[in-house]
Amino acid sequence: MGCIISKKKSLKRHHHHHQHQQRKESSEKRSSRINSSRIDDSSQSKEEQEDRSSYRDDAKVEFNSSRYSEKHPEISEIGDTDEDEDTTPPHEELKRDPSVAEQMAAGWPAWLVSVAGEALVDWTPRRASTFEKLEKIGQGTYSSVYKARDLINNKIVALKRVRFDLSDLESVKFMAREIIVMRRLDHPNVLKLEGLITASVSSSLYLVFEYMDHDLVGLASIPGIKFSEPQVKCYMKQLLSGLHHCHSRGVLHRDIKGSNLLIDSNGVLKIADFGLATFFDPENRIPLTSRVVTLWYRPPELLLGACHYGVGVDLWSTG
Repeated sequence: MGCIISKKKSLKRHHHHHQHQQRKESSEKRSSRINSSRIDDSSQSKEEQEDRSSYRDDAKVEFNSSRYSEKHPEISEIGDTDEDEDTTPPHEELKRDPSVAEQMAAGWPAWLVSVAGEALVDWTPRRASTFEKLEKIGQGTYSSVYKARDLINNKIVALKRVRFDLSDLESVKFMAREIIVMRRLDHPNVLKLEGLITASVSSSLYLVFEYMDHDLVGLASIPGIKFSEPQVKCYMKQLLSGLHHCHSRGVLHRDIKGSNLLIDSNGVLKIADFGLATFFDPENRIPLTSRVVTLWYRPPELLLGACHYGVGVDLWSTG
């Protein structure tokens, strides 16, 4: 159960007006905008992008190398263009591993199985033809986000498209960790990863998420919207509930901020964007990078370069 948003009619009116204004803007400006329901990295500063790059050197989920953490499109079914074609020949040697062969038989491409097989265990890839793109809602350095319709389940979803440089296997491992983290989580206040879309001839991957109407920053910036004290308490309760679930599953989010807190039309809040998340040791024996958490939400110990920390970094950002 979510929080009731004040002046809901006003919210809808401003939301529709905002959409109308967006249509009037040039495509150049529109491609750089951030939709309020973002699940991308488009609002990152140069420093934050460098931090995200340095995060790859963090204490990592161990990936077995032999097995394996936003131009408006046409309104159409998802399809990879010629620019997505990958001429890299199949890794025949991978098929010698029964588990790898099984994943490839299920439809996962060799380039992904070879690097991120652990993230795909017990999952079957969704076909691109079972989704219809509706509009582009976010563009970032590493990804694009689309609002789409799931034609099988007849529901609206968000698709985050990530394109990889196959010469940089660390980027694939980076995304694999995010998938593994999100698959471990299952809570009403944590954004749900519902599936993956890929193709054997493409070096890109779509992550399928439940669709949310707003993020907290976008919602709070709408004229006429003012959160009451009960609403603030309600959102805070949901945030803490979602964080408690993450921490109980051994996950640190490490980037809690308003734009990563998504809210639907019923006032339900969900924590999103686990790109900087990691598994942690409760006894703080494993060193972690200090270059995480958006600067203005970064706790003192990280600013001072601490490499041993726990749930306190998320709680500082929350408060």
